[in-house]
Order: sequence, then C-alpha cells, then structure tokens
Amino acid sequence: MRFPGGDHPAAPPAGPVAGPGPEPWRRVAVGVPGPEFEARPPGRYAYDFPDTECDGWSTSSLTLRFASVRGAKHRYYRRPRQDAARAAVHEPTGGIVFAVADGVSSAANSEQGAIEACRAAVERMLDQLSQDSGDMDFPEVARHAAERLRELARWRLDGADPGPGEVADLYATTLTAGAVRPGPAGPVAEICRVGDSGAWLLNPSSGRYQPLFGSKTSSDALVVSNEVTPLPHVPDPLETVRVRLDPGHVLLVGTDGFEDPLGDGDGQVGALFARHLAGPPPALWLAHLLDFSRETFDDDRTLLVVWPDPPAEPR
Repeated sequence: MRFPGGDHPAAPPAGPVAGPGPEPWRRVAVGVPGPEFEARPPGRYAYDFPDTECDGWSTSSLTLRFASVRGAKHRYYRRPRQDAARAAVHEPTGGIVFAVADGVSSAANSEQGAIEACRAAVERMLDQLSQDSGDMDFPEVARHAAERLRELARWRLDGADPGPGEVADLYATTLTAGAVRPGPAGPVAEICRVGDSGAWLLNPSSGRYQPLFGSKTSSDALVVSNEVTPLPHVPDPLETVRVRLDPGHVLLVGTDGFEDPLGDGDGQVGALFARHLAGPPPALWLAHLLDFSRETFDDDRTLLVVWPDPPAEPR
C-alpha cells in the first residue's frame, strides 16, 4: 500500500498536546474484594501462557467472546494460568466450535495439557463438521484430545510409551467442548464435558442461569466435591447436552473459577454478568469483567459466551 507523498505515512499535523488520558480500569469489586498486589511473573518457561487472553468476533448469525485470566493465587505464587480456551468458525456451515479446559493443579504441566486439549478438540470438531455427519461424535473428540496428551507425554519421556497415570501426572486437564450451528428454528448448541467445568443458558432479562450440566454448587447438591476425573481418562458414557438457543438467551461455558463464585446465579456475581452480557461487550471488557475481585475466590477464570443474532426482520 502506498501513502500520499511516498512510501511512508505522512506526519500528523501539528496541534495541541493531548492532556491526560482516561483513568485506568480499576478491578471490579464484588462484595468484599480480595487483597490487591502486583502480579508476580510465572516461571521462565511459562512464556506461552500469558496472564490474560481474550478473543471476539461475529459470523452472520452468531457472536462469540471469550476471556481467560490468571487467578490471584497463581499470580502470587508465580504459577502460570492453567485455564485455556479456543474457538473457530466452520465457514461452510456458519457454525462455531469451541473448547474450554482447566488444567488440574496437581499435574506438573497442566497448562500445556489444557491448551493442547483445546487445540485437539477444535481440530477434530472442524473435521467432523466438514464430513457433514450429523450429530457431533463427542467420544471421538474426547479420545482425540486424550491421545494428544499421550503424544505430549511420549515426547516428554523421550519416546517411552506412557501409562495413563504418567500422562495424568504431567498433563491432566478437564475439557468442555462443543459446537453451535445455525438452524431454521434457531442455533443449536451441542456440548460435551470431561471434568467439572460448567455451561449455562442465561436469560439476561430475568437474570436467571439455567445449568446445562449438574453443578457442584447447586442448592440441590447434598455434598460439594472437588474430586475431578480429567483427561486422559475418557468417561463412558460421556456427558453431553443438546439445546436450542432461543432469541434473547445466551450460552455460557466456564471453568470452576467462574462457576464457584457464580453459584446459582442469584447473587452479586450473577447479577453483574447478567447485566453486562445482555449484549456482546468488547472482548477486552469481558476480560476486565472476568477479573473481578472477591475475597476467597482466587482461581483462574475462563468464560466463553455465544449470542444468537436476532432474526432478520421480514421485508
């Protein structure tokens, strides 16, 4: 591209020096905030796992945003963010595929397991949509992600064939993966999960969150359990759900760093996100919002959101 007057952009015209810029965003406090401190760097080999990442874009019928932020505990103790998310559009169908993962803290390199499980799941779901085989084959998606973790472990062990326990010790991670495809009666979401991450339908007008999987924080739960059976284990049967996105409803998929403070959705965190997710915010704003401060909730947080665009007005 050539600019007027040569190969370089022209210098801006002289003018008054700009005054002070806008105030920096302050963390959103929910109830009693946690302590404030400057985040510490993770280890020197964690440069592929930034403190915060986000993404956002729209197709002709769907809008997506996701954000992933490092929790206060990992910021303080110099651990990398162990959550991950990835999403992609399948252009022939206009669908969106996505994956959200939460690396298990006891695994030595769970941050790598989380991102590789997301990549593998997205790759395989795109392949399945291209084959136009109808419903998603989620057990095959989960097995493909588990095999990716085994390949990582094999490389890490200098070619030795790892057992499931060795893979888990290195790369154990939860995985929630799915696709949203446009349809004549509205978009349809298909989702599977391995582990304990959550998914909800949000009605912003009422502020109600409908959980799509069983929730460990539900008021119906008699016992709250932190026990997780993650990849590379693939449960049989695999938890799956299929749901239509009605106009005015929003699909949310999040790790337990979001699910735990959300609870049943009837508290301050639920009200905050219902208000800000009534329409798609800028991706950076979602990341800022997700980094809210509330005492005792210091885990990594990841949230992926899909809005169905309203149907076009008849001409």
